[in-house]
Amino acid sequence: MANKKGCDVSKWQGRVNWQQVKASGQVSFVILRAGLGRSGDVVDPTFGTNYAGCQSVGLPVGAYWYSYASDTASAQAEARACLAAIRGKKLEYPVWFDQEYNPATKNMTVQQRTNVVKTFCEALEKAGYYTGLYCSRNWLTNNLDSSQLKAYDLWITSYTKTPGKLPLPYGMWQYSSTGSVPGINGNVDLDIAYKDYPAIIRRAGLNQLK
Repeated sequence: MANKKGCDVSKWQGRVNWQQVKASGQVSFVILRAGLGRSGDVVDPTFGTNYAGCQSVGLPVGAYWYSYASDTASAQAEARACLAAIRGKKLEYPVWFDQEYNPATKNMTVQQRTNVVKTFCEALEKAGYYTGLYCSRNWLTNNLDSSQLKAYDLWITSYTKTPGKLPLPYGMWQYSSTGSVPGINGNVDLDIAYKDYPAIIRRAGLNQLK
């Protein structure tokens, strides 16, 4: 398929005018932050309205979950929280596990961080979702054992001309954090999808697209 351009948003973008976004022709899919962490008020407050807005204008969506998991037990709890947040929503793009440089995550070993990724993704797969890992190029290279993550898709962040050589193939690339899209206030992350995720996911009967 031709490369598809998209964006990803969370509460930090505030109220989005999805009609303007669609009319701009600049994005053909959106990845929404579903939530973060594992306890308390973890669902992104804009997730529901952003999902409904994208649905109303015909923009395909996926989701991501920002992790604070420090062990496999907390990764399982995050997976349960994520599954509760996305229940009943049809997602044409993957549900991504977002692992970044927060203190709880940085303090783990490479193997522990890798185990956390596998635990979350295995739980999502078991529940019938197409899932994968979102992380930076540096994080993948230096903070995970990528040889154990070949079973999962990859959404890579690299604000360079190209992501460069990576230890794993990637299906999506976040290439800017300072993008501009009509209908979205301020900077927004911009992405390219290299796979026809809607077709792959529908064919497999995942993400409640049966």
